[in-house]
Amino acid sequence: MARRNSKMSEQLKYEIARELGVEQIVATQGWGAVSSRDCGNIVSKAIEMAERSLTHSNL
Repeated sequence: MARRNSKMSEQLKYEIARELGVEQIVATQGWGAVSSRDCGNIVSKAIEMAERSLTHSNL
């Protein structure tokens, strides 16, 4: 199956992975070893950051 183009930058993904404590897993085993729950948490955190950014830009 073809992968979809990522909408999140690699830098942002690594930054959030570091915040959530899964950076070591990514570094040693790759993104495929990160649990579905942790991936969901990464996406949720990215959405939260984007919403916060939009809120601040609209002030």
